[in-house]
Amino acid sequence: MPQVAAHHTPETTGALRHDWTVEEAVALHELPLFELIDRARAAHRLYHGAHEVQLCTLLSVKTGGCPEDCAYCPQSSRHDSDVEPARMLDVDEVLAAARRARDAGSTRFCMGAAWREVKEGPAFDRVLDMVRGVKALGLEACCTLGMLTENQAARLKEAGLDAYNHNLDTSRRAYRSIISTRTYDERLTTLDNVRRAGITVCSGGIIGMGETIADRCAMLVELARLDPHPESVPVNALVRAAGTPLESLPPVDPLALVRMIAVARILMPKAMVRLSAGRTEIGREAQLLCLYAGANSIFYGDRLLTTPNPGPDTDRALIDDAGLTPMAPAPAG
Repeated sequence: MPQVAAHHTPETTGALRHDWTVEEAVALHELPLFELIDRARAAHRLYHGAHEVQLCTLLSVKTGGCPEDCAYCPQSSRHDSDVEPARMLDVDEVLAAARRARDAGSTRFCMGAAWREVKEGPAFDRVLDMVRGVKALGLEACCTLGMLTENQAARLKEAGLDAYNHNLDTSRRAYRSIISTRTYDERLTTLDNVRRAGITVCSGGIIGMGETIADRCAMLVELARLDPHPESVPVNALVRAAGTPLESLPPVDPLALVRMIAVARILMPKAMVRLSAGRTEIGREAQLLCLYAGANSIFYGDRLLTTPNPGPDTDRALIDDAGLTPMAPAPAG
């Protein structure tokens, strides 16, 4: 098995690397679990508070009817799921949800639209107004709207957008079996457009879609080779939605999610590693291990776009029992 040289690891030097190999990432992933967690925890402590977790809320502002064929997604118009296309929310509806999220303790509010790409016009103008309103509430504003041009990214930045989410989903090799309507390089182009506009990058992936360990590690390496690293890396476990091509896959092993969180933390030690979809199936203890191994953000609220999420009371109990502290809002300005 390839060895990871100790003098190159961020947990011993504090250095950020952009030259990770898939072989090195796999070697980390396959370490004895406690050693992997120890190394991830050491990397985490270099750059992050030991007991802080950010609460984020995700709202679908335009649900269903997406023309893409992502095999995991119940919002695709190509799948026979129970998600029906819905009208785009009004700005006031979104801001009311953002106020509720803020009052419940969230400091980051992400708005998602089931679009293949952003198109100029009234709908995009409405999103820009949503971003302005969310920022006026003192929240970090994040969007996930599909592919984005450089000009559109600049307009979102001008409106005050802090972060843009555009996941790679999986490795370049496995990607072709999951999505045919958008290329891997188109995803990377959108991330580049976001970065050029001065918006922080939020990009991660999903495990449990039939990929190999090497695929999982290759996805993380692709992100870790970006310079700078993404500021935010969501790690999702597949939610097996009825009516999608992946609905019959087995559930994700909770410890597989722990390992992914730990490897993400070591490869990208300064990033916010976000424990994202699939938490309803992995159990309380595995979630605590994920938080210990380097996840320092969870999505807070009983839904993630169209999939279930632990309720706020459940998450508050988890946070309190672990002795964690929700992060305070960032200072204005």
